[in-house]
Amino acid sequence: MDIEIGCTRVVETPIGRLAISASDMALVELAFLLGNSKRLDFVSSDLAEKQVDKAIKWIKDYFAGSEIDYPGQLDLSGTDFQRSVWSEISKIEHGRTMTYGEIAQRIGRPKASRAVGAAVGANPIPLIVPCHRVMGTGGKITGYSGGDGIPTKRKLLKLENIEFSE
Repeated sequence: MDIEIGCTRVVETPIGRLAISASDMALVELAFLLGNSKRLDFVSSDLAEKQVDKAIKWIKDYFAGSEIDYPGQLDLSGTDFQRSVWSEISKIEHGRTMTYGEIAQRIGRPKASRAVGAAVGANPIPLIVPCHRVMGTGGKITGYSGGDGIPTKRKLLKLENIEFSE
């Protein structure tokens, strides 16, 4: 199903520039912008702009140390398996972590840790669906597909006072 994007805005954060896109009904994507990306802001819908405004406020509050849940709707497009993983990730509380294996267990696919990892990497709305809180066994920091990769994940974990090993 194609989603019609009605607003995209770019916001500066401590981990780099993020493009936030929404439809009239929900937040659709939060994307890290790297290098000299030419992606421009646009608004074609007042309703979508309100969705993006909610996300920008949440992001600013998050980097200020707030632990609030995201107040808007999310439109997570993906396979049933991916959506089940993202749903489980969304339950990880601020300052807490979960391993790939724990997520696999919780979604009823105990041998699917690697597939869980692939779904985590495909998360279209990082930070709000906190994939940075997913760790390897024993609290080991593992890959991160956003921003500068593991350095970005380290910053996010430190912001939440989450201990990790390398």
